[in-house]
Amino acid sequence: MTTPEAEQTEQSQSPRPEERLEKAVRVAEQALIDFEIAVETFRVEVENFARLHEQRLGPLYARIEELDASIAEARAARTQDPEDIRRAAEARANLSPIPGVEELLHGWMDGQGLFPEATAMLTDQPVRPPQRVRPSEEVRKLYRDLARKAHPDLAQESAERTRREEFITRVNAAYARGDEALLRELAAEWAAGPVPPERQPSPSDELYARLEWLAQRKELLTLVARELENGAIAGMLRLAPDDPDSLLTEIAERLHGDIARRESDLAALLTQE
Repeated sequence: MTTPEAEQTEQSQSPRPEERLEKAVRVAEQALIDFEIAVETFRVEVENFARLHEQRLGPLYARIEELDASIAEARAARTQDPEDIRRAAEARANLSPIPGVEELLHGWMDGQGLFPEATAMLTDQPVRPPQRVRPSEEVRKLYRDLARKAHPDLAQESAERTRREEFITRVNAAYARGDEALLRELAAEWAAGPVPPERQPSPSDELYARLEWLAQRKELLTLVARELENGAIAGMLRLAPDDPDSLLTEIAERLHGDIARRESDLAALLTQE
């Protein structure tokens, strides 16, 4: 026969109804944080590749387009064929800027949106372009550690969440530039900062609401990741997943070859005149 004392001890040792739910929330939170880190890491790589692609290869593409227009014009001048003349005029027109656009935008925007320099100024970030497509392994490790420790989703109070969001914004900016020194400074700053309060047990309805929010957030991140994966830049990155920087060098070498061939063709056409 169970004594009242034994019953009281058994009840005190039995898990609370919310414990399993709390554990599920913690697991879901950590899974979401890991997923966000993966998505953000890939997003930075895609954006860095796109920016360096434009910086390094943009002038080469522009040179090819200029040579194509000059070749079309030289051919038209030689043949005087109406169709050749039309093609030459079309090729040259495609190279001409839209009148008045640069004056209207005042150097703040191009066809893809705000220039990186303009974005940096608006967000009070220093203008420092990335040096590589993929930050170094040490930078990536520092970023992952900081993101896991300071992630806003770990906050239970609005003030703490705001503090974390502001801090993570600085972490993301440093990671995007591959700035190892700044990431180490941020790590020291976080370690010296206020310790977040211990997580207090939440009522079941709040825990269920939290799980629902986490699921919605994961669904949104899945859409972001899918959009990145389906983009043209991601397709190029898949050609050299281990060393994307070398891919830019390879493409540049190929473009230099294309330029040389076009220059030779143009010279031949001009000689024929």
